Amino acid sequence: SGAWTAQQARNLLMDVGERAGRLKFLIRDRDAKFSKAFDQVFTGCGIGILKIPPRAPRANCYAERFVGTMRRECLDHLLIYGERHLRRVLAEFERHYNDHRPHQSRDQTPPLHEPGRVIDLSAPVRRIKAVSGLINQYQRAA
Repeated sequence: SGAWTAQQARNLLMDVGERAGRLKFLIRDRDAKFSKAFDQVFTGCGIGILKIPPRAPRANCYAERFVGTMRRECLDHLLIYGERHLRRVLAEFERHYNDHRPHQSRDQTPPLHEPGRVIDLSAPVRRIKAVSGLINQYQRAA
């Protein structure tokens, strides 16, 4: 129902916390479960609502691509033993995806890349385990 989805939207914004300020838009389909109350939760925080065109499933391709990537690279390889564990794994994968994983469309840089940061190429490389040890990230030691 609309009240339930609006409450889920409020829960999401509470979980995201101060990072919600970085969000500009919510792209969603036109399902009836997304009521005006649902939209108002996001617009009240300054997040614009963009509805995909009717009968256009390809317009939702960015969300579908991210969900597919998360399943292939993360969830298909782990045994999740509860909601709390799932939330922790998803948060770790999100950090990896946005902070470290190279993106082809962004010239092999992650979305939160810091281009002005100077990297000492003579420093040794260190491995950092991420997402419950499933993924290894490599960076120069400071």
